[in-house]
Amino acid sequence: MHQQLAGKTFIEAFSQEKDEIILVFDASVNDENLVDPFFIKATLRSNFACLSFPDSFDRARRNSVNLFTDFQNQKVDFVAVYLNERAIQVSFEDGKKLVFKLFGNRSNLIALNNEGITTQLFNNKLPADKSITDSSLDRNIDQSFEAFVEHNERYEALFPTFGKLVNAFLAEKLQDFNNAKDKWEVIQQTLKKLNAPPYYLTKIELIPTLSLLPTGEIITEYNDPIEALNGFYLAYIRLSGIEKEKAEILRMLRKRLTQTENYLENTFKKLVELEEATKNDEIGNIIMANLHIIPERTERMELFDFYRDQPIVVKLKKDLTAQKNAEGYYRKAKNEKIEFGRLNDSLTAREIEKANLSKHLTQIEAIESLRELRNYIKTNGLDQTKVPATATELFKKVEFMGYTILIGRNAKNNDVLTKQFASKDDLWLHAKDVTGSHVVIKNQPGRNFPTLVIERAAELAAFYSKRKNDSLCPVIYTPKKFVRKPKGLPDGAVVVDKENVLMVEAKGE
Repeated sequence: MHQQLAGKTFIEAFSQEKDEIILVFDASVNDENLVDPFFIKATLRSNFACLSFPDSFDRARRNSVNLFTDFQNQKVDFVAVYLNERAIQVSFEDGKKLVFKLFGNRSNLIALNNEGITTQLFNNKLPADKSITDSSLDRNIDQSFEAFVEHNERYEALFPTFGKLVNAFLAEKLQDFNNAKDKWEVIQQTLKKLNAPPYYLTKIELIPTLSLLPTGEIITEYNDPIEALNGFYLAYIRLSGIEKEKAEILRMLRKRLTQTENYLENTFKKLVELEEATKNDEIGNIIMANLHIIPERTERMELFDFYRDQPIVVKLKKDLTAQKNAEGYYRKAKNEKIEFGRLNDSLTAREIEKANLSKHLTQIEAIESLRELRNYIKTNGLDQTKVPATATELFKKVEFMGYTILIGRNAKNNDVLTKQFASKDDLWLHAKDVTGSHVVIKNQPGRNFPTLVIERAAELAAFYSKRKNDSLCPVIYTPKKFVRKPKGLPDGAVVVDKENVLMVEAKGE
């Protein structure tokens, strides 16, 4: 782009279709050797962001709006990619810039003044882009071998623009190496491939993809990047109905299958840990067998574990008698059995879900007709566009001692959790006097919230707040019926009419 644009003059920018803008550049009017205009078509949809470079473009007389008029007749100085960011700057001789921000479903075209401050957006539905500055887009990252070792050989933090394809490619390559230097050499070799032709137009899960690495079902190789982008754009927009819908449903099912497999793996590990750990009722029995030797106000004591014929260090609450400590462990044991049973039930349900997802994938991959595909999706209830989002999909979710704890992800999401998904008898928690996530413990009719469950939810509320790094954090907890949101309050803000406060350490999932 630098070779094509440097020295050319910005003529106009206009939009004829939603989420698409055309930029026109021409040789300087003082240039004796005039060349054809250079066109950039920026397609910035939420599901598809791409730059393409048509040889010509006929502007319609109607429904065509002039945009970024402040740049008219300005000459391009240089074009460059921001450091470690998916954004391209077209810098003009007067110091102003047009920035192609290619952030997937948040892509945009942004105008910056000569001080590097945002002055205009193409997509005004991305208000956060108004705060973008020239300096905020460059990311200086130490990409040395030493930094790779310091990050426990996690290269993702050093190269944030790699993306899914490159990360998957590297994950496969690196699994054969254990030595950090060998892994680093593989990464350096991959970087060389990324920075040089060829460029691959390939198909991944039926969808055309532009790749810098040979992966998927390769359709064409290009040595010129502009030709590669044009080829990719044409291949994508020519997708037939059956290809688009089939690819989308397969992508969704594979994502759900991966999530289910991860859940099964993590839950099985948790069950093994519970099985192998010393049971709370066993600790209670050990304490009861040693009542006569446990001093008052003891916090830790080594006792004989007659289940395993070896010593064990038992934690005690110093303000309770030994017998009361044993009773506390017996209460924990009851909840432990409930959690164990629920985890087993959940495993069974997820195994069934995994089998169903695998069956759907096999059936859909064999379908060739659009009508048959849509009928299968409808019959089996797979149309996600008509299924309301569940709490598990919207919020972070933690299961603890048989209770479900939901955690808001951001200010708007907090409102959704508190106003729409929390009932009046649920318990609501929030770190006191700072911004943070709303946390809700779902009520179980006829049962009081166990102290351990409240403490765990409070630890999560502290972790997902501005007090995350404090040694102790005060956390409000109250029934949700005492939480209200008067009209006019900003996103995430509420009024609490009655509260209790608990001091906890911040602990994540």
